[in-house]
Amino acid sequence: MPAEAARYMWLFCFFDLPVKTKAQRKAAAQFRKLLLGDGFNMLQLSVYVRVCRDQDGVEKHVARICKHLPKQGSVRTLAVTERQYARMRTLVGEKQAHEKPGGDQLLLL
Repeated sequence: MPAEAARYMWLFCFFDLPVKTKAQRKAAAQFRKLLLGDGFNMLQLSVYVRVCRDQDGVEKHVARICKHLPKQGSVRTLAVTERQYARMRTLVGEKQAHEKPGGDQLLLL
C-alpha cells in the first residue's frame, strides 16, 4: 500500500488489572512490558497507545493483545483515526514535567 493511501489509526489499550498479590503484580508488569515491546507508549498508568498504518495493523495488534491477556482484570481497545487523535485535548491541573499538551505530535514510521 503506498504511503499516500495509508489510513493511519491510533490504537488505545485501556486496562484495569488487580495488583494485590505478588502474582497479580507480576502479571500486570508482564502485560505492560508486552505492550511496550509491541510499540505502545504509556499515555497514563493504565492507558497505552500506538499508531498503526491501517485497520489491518489494528487487527494484528489487537490479536496479539488477546493472545496475551492476563487471567484477571479487564482490557479494552479502541481504534481512532489520525484526525480524531489529533483532536484529543490534554487537561491538567498543575502541569507535570512529563505532560505534553496536545498538538506537538511527531509521527515516525
